[in-house]
Amino acid sequence: MGLIRILPGFKRVLHLMARSLPGGFSLRPSLHRLRGVKLHNDVWIGEDVYIEEEYPEAVEIQDGAAVATRCTIIAHTKGPGKIVIEKYAAIGAGCVIVCASGQTLTIGEGAVISAGSTVSHSIPARTLCGAPRIKTFGIVTVPFRVATTLDEFRRGVKPMRAKNRKGEGS
Repeated sequence: MGLIRILPGFKRVLHLMARSLPGGFSLRPSLHRLRGVKLHNDVWIGEDVYIEEEYPEAVEIQDGAAVATRCTIIAHTKGPGKIVIEKYAAIGAGCVIVCASGQTLTIGEGAVISAGSTVSHSIPARTLCGAPRIKTFGIVTVPFRVATTLDEFRRGVKPMRAKNRKGEGS
């Protein structure tokens, strides 16, 4: 850790390395941990994932969560906020997650965010949400983990009636 304090640009170098080097379960998470991101066990980080440059300690990714390729996670807008991606949540490719200063944005346990979504508010546990505007589609009963097939996941989603949906719109 002393090396990080000695070389001012070292965290930036770690960030660049974490975005491009292989090892979604190993090297990339390790490099983000060195930067100060709070990563728990069995986290998968896809290639070219941008995780908070200024306040890496403001991002927490819990056990078994997955962040797909080319996602952007920004935990500040005019000052740090906090982003928590809870256990077994899955963030689809190309998602943008952004939090305002002084706020906590939580992606609930087992929630799934579909590719290309922009998230600026908390998402309840075990919900499937997606673009173009983030909406709740159903209740997740089978977590979308690395070992789960797409077919198993789809069969495990229970649709919600339109009048019972929460978290729609912005």
